[in-house]
Amino acid sequence: MKIAIVTETFLPSTDGIVTRLTKAIDYFIREGHEVLVIAPDLGVYDYKGAKVIGIKPITFPFYRYRKWGVPSRKVYHELKKFQPDVVHAVNPILLATSAVKAAQKLDIPLVSSYHTHLPKYLDFYKAYKPAKPLLWWYIKRNHKNADLNLVTSQAIRRELDAQGIKRLDVIPRGVDVDHRHPRFRDDKMREWLTGGKPSNKLLVFIGRIAIEKELHKLVPLLEKRTDISLAMVGDGPARAEIEKRFKGTNTVFTGFIHGEELSKAFASGDAFIFPSVSETLGLVILESMASGLPVIAAESGPTNEQVEHGVNGMLFENENLESMLEAVSVLEDPEHLDLMRRNARKEALDFAWDKTSQRLIDFYMEARDRHSVGNKTI
Repeated sequence: MKIAIVTETFLPSTDGIVTRLTKAIDYFIREGHEVLVIAPDLGVYDYKGAKVIGIKPITFPFYRYRKWGVPSRKVYHELKKFQPDVVHAVNPILLATSAVKAAQKLDIPLVSSYHTHLPKYLDFYKAYKPAKPLLWWYIKRNHKNADLNLVTSQAIRRELDAQGIKRLDVIPRGVDVDHRHPRFRDDKMREWLTGGKPSNKLLVFIGRIAIEKELHKLVPLLEKRTDISLAMVGDGPARAEIEKRFKGTNTVFTGFIHGEELSKAFASGDAFIFPSVSETLGLVILESMASGLPVIAAESGPTNEQVEHGVNGMLFENENLESMLEAVSVLEDPEHLDLMRRNARKEALDFAWDKTSQRLIDFYMEARDRHSVGNKTI
């Protein structure tokens, strides 16, 4: 099968979308499929045999943290040359909208996937919140002609369905159970992440440091519980602001770390903390489970699909400090914590990346079959 992937983000960027795409491409290449990637030009032009075509990016003044690809006619010309069996538009907001239009003009089966819940993000950027209805209109326009629209959780599927987006299905979760493993637990890493207080309970957050991650909600917890250390692994546009808010607490900001060091960071905590309620899934939840960490998380639709309260993690009510403190109190129960560690790892073992990637191939074939009969009514 010839697969064209047009995405708003790719290597060397590091986020959940890039992880999902690279693991899928790994599998596609091994299975003999031919893959073309079109992405913002960040200096990567080949990935394990898949050709990567770069589109000149720009930086927006209100979000200087990363570069963005913009709509380009080059996408049409490259797809016309490649003649794919299916086009996958990943998060069609800017660059990937060109794939939507090109697939229609070239009469190629189209799969669109929704990974970033931008309408929810606007709630955290007050100046842009009034634009939410316009943003939903734009999103619906970019998804209405896809042969198949993929989302990352049942909760987001219901939300998009309520907005009138049709032909929806859910991409299964996936995780690298070999590189995210309890065996990477490391005393030196724990010493660093606890700020030199390894006897403290250690909560780990790994991800982009941005306002919509709602990390500020953890400050009262750390003020109440000085025996808890928090490690924030990653970087992002709000890092300077977040560091100021956490000044005086037992918090360590590591910046980006990669490879085995990142595996050690996951495995060296006592629990993974996830305060955001704006995620479409949060692949880091499954990565932490694979590392043997129970998840302490704010309740939300996508998170509740992954975390079973008291079994592989603890859920707390959003914006409720007492509920959060109660969830975190499990750190004082070694037997319960150990049981949740084992349950978390067991849960992750059911979601190896190859299964997820094969399901994506199945979706591509479904889109191709649907396109061949012109079925856009369901």
